[in-house]
Amino acid sequence: MIKIRLARMGRKKRPFYRVIVADARSPRDGRSLEVIGTYNPLVDPIEVRIDKEKLDKWVSKGAKPTKRLEGLLKTQKLL
Repeated sequence: MIKIRLARMGRKKRPFYRVIVADARSPRDGRSLEVIGTYNPLVDPIEVRIDKEKLDKWVSKGAKPTKRLEGLLKTQKLL
C-alpha cells in the first residue's frame, strides 16, 4: 500500500517535514517514491507547500494520506 506521509527533517528541537509518497512498510525517514511538498510548523502561521497536481496524481493512483496529513490537508483546503 502506498501512503502519503510526513518525513522529519531539520535538527534537534527544530523540525520541519517533507510531504512524501512512500510504501507503507518503509521507515518514516526512509526511501520515498516522490517528494510532493514541505511543512514547517515552527513559523507563524504554519507554512505548508504542496504540489496540488502531484497530490492529485498519487491520490488517483490509490495512495492514502495518513490521519495527521489528512487533517493538515483539510485545514489548507487541499483535500
